[in-house]
Amino acid sequence: MIRSVKPHVTAEEWAVRTDLAAAYRAVAMYGWDDLVFTHLSARVPGPGHHFLINPYGMMFEEITASSLVKIDLAGEKVMDSPYDINPAGFTIHSAVHEARPDAQCVMHLHTIEGAAVSCQKEGLRALSQQSLFPLSSLAYHDYEGVALNPEEKERLVRDLGDKHNLMLRNHGLLTCAETVPDAFLYMYILQKACEVQVRAQAGGGELIPIAQPIVDGIRKASKVVLRQSGGMIAWPGILRKLDRIDPSWRE
Repeated sequence: MIRSVKPHVTAEEWAVRTDLAAAYRAVAMYGWDDLVFTHLSARVPGPGHHFLINPYGMMFEEITASSLVKIDLAGEKVMDSPYDINPAGFTIHSAVHEARPDAQCVMHLHTIEGAAVSCQKEGLRALSQQSLFPLSSLAYHDYEGVALNPEEKERLVRDLGDKHNLMLRNHGLLTCAETVPDAFLYMYILQKACEVQVRAQAGGGELIPIAQPIVDGIRKASKVVLRQSGGMIAWPGILRKLDRIDPSWRE
């Protein structure tokens, strides 16, 4: 039984904890998890640079609001917890959180389709309606090996720039946003775009790319597109679905 931390944190922190726990459960629900080897993180509201991340070794379907571990930018615990974290796993997240004040939530996944597209020289192609939204704010970062080198953080941040979607070459996907619901929606659409691309390529037929003027138009209007992404439109429904499956993520 996990001890509830709700009495020991602010209402604002508890709200972020429940959203982040829900995001972990939703990742598992959609089959995007990779055992225990990826991470979602969120900044704790307040003046401190503190963040929430998963207890290392816990399956995503097991994570609760109280089991999330509060750490600083160095990956050190700032609140008592019986759980450990993976400091190396926070390397990518800490870089984005530190460089981007708007990156309140960072999601990093190793989905099969995302990794497959990240291996392709052209990366994400304008083949579907789903691809247009990620393409409006998409960057790439070349593979440098397992993310253990602190010096890589500067290059990763430079490559990400002001974008909300990052394709880590030969590795996987990353999204960041001001809220957990928005970061999740960006990941959902990016993942769907990768799924469509891989399946379309597997069909073996000639592919029809979306006309370049349409792609350029989406890119030029990217700020409007992102503001109207509607993370909170889909999020309540996701929470209801999680509650029907197992509401323990709220504990």
